[in-house]
Amino acid sequence: MFDQLETTDKGTQIDLKGVLSSLNFNKDGLIPAIAQDVESKQVLMLAWMDLTAIQTTLKEGNVCYWSRSRNTYWRKGETSNHFQRLVEMRIDCDGDTLLLLVEQDGLACHTNRRSCFYLTVTGQKLIVTESPQIA
Repeated sequence: MFDQLETTDKGTQIDLKGVLSSLNFNKDGLIPAIAQDVESKQVLMLAWMDLTAIQTTLKEGNVCYWSRSRNTYWRKGETSNHFQRLVEMRIDCDGDTLLLLVEQDGLACHTNRRSCFYLTVTGQKLIVTESPQIA
């Protein structure tokens, strides 16, 4: 399906049910989901979703992920109160990655940082570019 969309004109509309059934989930039924702050455009985190997590997110408006380590669903903010509200969901050209534009309340990373991407590789060094914040 996604290869057919490569030459489709702007404004073309397609039924979401068909699109979701065409997503390219991995062998575990998961697809990577990148959360990006809708205002600042800062990439906040990468997590995983399955079809149920996607549907739950679209229905409820708060982002729901699949936790590979806990083997269960989790809603961002359910324990930290640092919720992610979905503003827009985008699907990449291959249908194998989601981009979630979100309103992030507070910190996105479990390390008490705004973003999970606070480690920068420069030459042969790894530099910590953000200190933990008090939640």
